[in-house]
Amino acid sequence: MNQSRYRIPKQVGKLLSLLPAYPGSLLFVTALNLALLKNLPADVRESLADKKLRITIKDAQLSFDFQWTRTSFSACRNMDTADLTISASAHDFLLLAQRQEDPDTLFFSRRLSMEGDTELGLLVKNTIDAIELPILHLGQMSPENVLARMKARLKV
Repeated sequence: MNQSRYRIPKQVGKLLSLLPAYPGSLLFVTALNLALLKNLPADVRESLADKKLRITIKDAQLSFDFQWTRTSFSACRNMDTADLTISASAHDFLLLAQRQEDPDTLFFSRRLSMEGDTELGLLVKNTIDAIELPILHLGQMSPENVLARMKARLKV
């Protein structure tokens, strides 16, 4: 089946675009810090210092603005321009997170784009490729699974 057919409907994207950007960016960097913070090599941390990044989910009409503050990723408010913007559909970002697609395939098929500092884009791509991240399984986020994990933690 053609994976590019999976798109958030335009009307839903229009509604999502009305949401304030900062709370979404704050949630995004919280997840990013949990996933990457321990695994970022010192040279990458130094190269990311004070760089402004933007992730744009095209079909959802959402963007997450953030920067590396030398100790963690931090959400940005009202960022005019980014040093690097990475854009794709929600489905394509999901495929990347689930390791069902690689960034090069999406990039060369024009489903993923990087705009801005090319060297920074390669650093981000190569760093993510080199880090062993757990594969995102959406089933783990179902309400019953989340509640079961919370219940198990409370028993400890």
